[in-house]
Amino acid sequence: MNLQELYQQFFTDLQHTSWLEFIAVLTGILSVWFSRMENIWVYPTGLVNTIIYIYLSFKFALLGEASVNFYYTVVSIYGWILWTRKDRNEQHVLRITGSSGWEWLQQLGFFTFFYVVVYFALTYLKKDFAPQAIPWADAFASATAYTGMWLMAKKKVESWHWWIATNISSIPLYFVKHAVFTSIYYVVLLIMAISGLIEWNRKSKQRDYAA
Repeated sequence: MNLQELYQQFFTDLQHTSWLEFIAVLTGILSVWFSRMENIWVYPTGLVNTIIYIYLSFKFALLGEASVNFYYTVVSIYGWILWTRKDRNEQHVLRITGSSGWEWLQQLGFFTFFYVVVYFALTYLKKDFAPQAIPWADAFASATAYTGMWLMAKKKVESWHWWIATNISSIPLYFVKHAVFTSIYYVVLLIMAISGLIEWNRKSKQRDYAA
């Protein structure tokens, strides 16, 4: 595909963006913004985003991404509960922290497990049910997102590293599926994830000094 064809596909697909996709993108951006600010509204806005993207992922034959968004929905409820818990002094129990070496190994194991599961599941489904699936790419985007969401619920700084990986891999993944607006959305999320990583690193260090 040459540059002219690339531009033509971009603008053609952009014109066919559905109102559901617009809503999903808007609430997704809001959710990441609230997450960066450590605001509980990350979860209500995130739930709207994930529920819509479950439907859209099936529509675009991105079954791995559909599983991710279902997982997001479940873990968002779990994270919402964790983020609202308070101690006797009405202080939030959960605080932004970095990961230890052992926790990093757990994260890598978590990622590897889901990558293998999603990859082989999509490879099997591709034969008869989802011929448009791209197993290796979808599995990578899905597994990094699984890991990032798990760590976000625990307020781990490293969640942003995994979100950055998810966003980078999702940009071309949605573009080739003609979901151009969502592809642009992931460019925005990538920038916001880098900003979120900087902000959470700053907050984590501030609390370390205060302790």
